[in-house]
Amino acid sequence: MEKEFVVELPDYQALSRICGTNDCNIKIIESYLGVPVYLRGNLLSVDSSSGVGEKFKFIIERLLDECSDGTPCTSDLVRSVLLLSPSKKEFRSHDFSIQIQGANRKVYPQTAGQADLVDSMRKNALVFATGPAGSGKTFMCVAEALSLVLSKKVNSILISRPVVEAGESLGFLPGTMEEKINPFLRPLLDAVSACLGRADCHKLLENGVLEISPLAYMRGRTFSNCAVILDEAQNATSEQMKMLLTRIGENAHVFVTGDTSQIDLPKKKKSGLLHALDVLKGVEGIGFVHLTEEDVVRSDLVKRIVLAYKKAEEKEDALQQKMQENGETHTPHFPFSPTSERRLV
Repeated sequence: MEKEFVVELPDYQALSRICGTNDCNIKIIESYLGVPVYLRGNLLSVDSSSGVGEKFKFIIERLLDECSDGTPCTSDLVRSVLLLSPSKKEFRSHDFSIQIQGANRKVYPQTAGQADLVDSMRKNALVFATGPAGSGKTFMCVAEALSLVLSKKVNSILISRPVVEAGESLGFLPGTMEEKINPFLRPLLDAVSACLGRADCHKLLENGVLEISPLAYMRGRTFSNCAVILDEAQNATSEQMKMLLTRIGENAHVFVTGDTSQIDLPKKKKSGLLHALDVLKGVEGIGFVHLTEEDVVRSDLVKRIVLAYKKAEEKEDALQQKMQENGETHTPHFPFSPTSERRLV
């Protein structure tokens, strides 16, 4: 009989948590390692000749640590531990989880890009996070902001968005101005509620700890001892972006998120996000994290959609470059595509 690399768990309850319902977590680990995992009593083991023993030990011990406070061992947790396992060139044993006090839960990065974002938010006072829809950039920033305020590291959270229509006119919406802007800010409230629960979200709003406001209302303010999130920043103008960034005060944590492929500004307006990424490159104390289609966690379908659009844009860019080299004028095949908007801003 071949020798096995064995990891002993404290008890059967720990074994049950690690294995998951119908051993679903073990199946994820087996798929990742490429070898079967054997269960015997409160022991988990792999074939020692497979060369994955140390990696296997790291995964199980890290899962035990994460679940020691009663945290459920979900498939998301397992995947986050796997992405931070010694399979990477750099041994990344740092804890990238975001603890949200009072919510009895942690938020875990599900991709290497999300882990880089968490790391950057902890190292820099200002972080720019760009990437496609569904890559989790806004959600991770909201989770980190909640963690900061609930652990008393800051006093409040301010979440803002530019109010820019994507083809529809705001003026035709019914109701007061507050009711008109609610559809723009609703996704941010949903992100807070997903992390904290709807009741606690409303409690933060009522107590003034959490404020959600359009970017246009930020002029004249100073952001001190607070966490600030500017979402959909690709639709902020250069003037608006400068206005926001020059209001950063003491003990402020500012997270700017956006998707540079979905700019809804008028064609003659330059995106403040693109401008800031260029102007602030190399400035000390500012982090830049770019997520890709590989970081999309919303669904596999969204990932495929993002990839299809990326390929179409690359094809369009290559055709445009070829036409320019030949001295020809080319009308883009996708006149309102993100690529076209990017070239015009």
